[in-house]
Amino acid sequence: MTELMVDRGAEELLDRTSEVVRRSRGRAVGVLVDAYGTGNYLPAAFNRLGVDVIHVQSTAEPISRMQPWDRSAYLDWLVYDPDGGTEQALKEAGVRFVLPGQEPGVLLADRLSEALDVRTNGTTCSDARRDKHKMIETVSAAGLRTAQQLLTDDVEEAVAWAEANGHWPCVAKPLASASTDGVTVCRNAEALRDAFRSVLSSTTVFNGVNTEVLVQSYLEGTEYIVDSVSVDGHPYICGVWRYEKRLLANGKPIYNRDILLPSDTPVVADLVAYTRTVLDVLRIQHGPAHTELIVTEAGPALVEVGARVNGHLHPAFHDRAIGVNSADLTALAYLRPQDFLARYADGVYERRQPAAVYNAPTSLSGTVVSVDEALVQEIRDRPSVVDLVVKRGPGDVIVPTHDLLTSPLRVFLTHADPVTLEIDYRFIESVRESIFQVRQPGSRAACGVV
Repeated sequence: MTELMVDRGAEELLDRTSEVVRRSRGRAVGVLVDAYGTGNYLPAAFNRLGVDVIHVQSTAEPISRMQPWDRSAYLDWLVYDPDGGTEQALKEAGVRFVLPGQEPGVLLADRLSEALDVRTNGTTCSDARRDKHKMIETVSAAGLRTAQQLLTDDVEEAVAWAEANGHWPCVAKPLASASTDGVTVCRNAEALRDAFRSVLSSTTVFNGVNTEVLVQSYLEGTEYIVDSVSVDGHPYICGVWRYEKRLLANGKPIYNRDILLPSDTPVVADLVAYTRTVLDVLRIQHGPAHTELIVTEAGPALVEVGARVNGHLHPAFHDRAIGVNSADLTALAYLRPQDFLARYADGVYERRQPAAVYNAPTSLSGTVVSVDEALVQEIRDRPSVVDLVVKRGPGDVIVPTHDLLTSPLRVFLTHADPVTLEIDYRFIESVRESIFQVRQPGSRAACGVV
């Protein structure tokens, strides 16, 4: 199978469609847009319900800073043709659904699903589902608690805004990125100026150009994740997690653990109620969503929403801890919506056992020479460890962790005994820097041990 190039035109797309339909052997066909990262779990979920998937890439070139989508999981793959060829080809193929696999695919999935007249969140609120400034403005206008904010390319305007409104500390971030990319907590004007320079001189994790900076009032409180999957505006809450973060001296917040809460934890009810309203305001009526909130003294306030699966999705891990996972729930929602509504509509998960996702930080800097595979296996063999992802290998550059993307190790832990889980976490935390042997710039070799 030859990959479609952008410039081959609508005619070739249509010629190819009949071949795609033939190879589907009469099975239904659906579409995932930009299924990077945890979007890779979605094709198998749809396959289990008897449906093949086509991948549509929204950009001419793959997004290099994201985990690639797996071509072997798809019936076919296309690069989006902005002249309408993609819509024609997908219409000919009779696709049953179109949804984003990860954040960069949200806007295109909305357009395609609306154009093809399949289950869709529509384009009316698309921008508010991706543009963080419009998102907060839309949610705030509906009467929900949010940060105050300013969008500008003028750092002195931002400093004056923070001074006039008493917004120290404040948060500076790119308009449409992810994984705490470019996010800085600024405690004074000098820090805010530094953050502006950093954001405006960089691109987002999706290779987007930063031309403005979003500055927001700092929300003091604990941060949470609320994961959901919806059909016809009836969301099932499939996990509430408490973020355990720490703030570096330079104002960069980094993840440590995402900790699964029992659904009867008092704060969960408030988080769920707020999230349901946010989903309704942003018209996320169908499919998965990943909502981040901070509980302030006054109550929950929105950080942001992604109309896609969680970046820490791991079906086997979630099945063990919760009994369901958002990949399988998403497939059920799009293919058997009545079954979804009967079993899950407006429901809330029950935690089966304690669970956490550990995004291990590092202070190492240089080129990875080797990975201690024996130590990696020792971690895998711990009783609470379901899986771990070593994100750096020999030849890769490793840098001190300053956001989620620069964490070199992710570990999924769950166990019926919370003490066992905590012991395993403490062990991994104590040996994390010994996993990598690193050659530092200008040196012949250095051991990866702090």
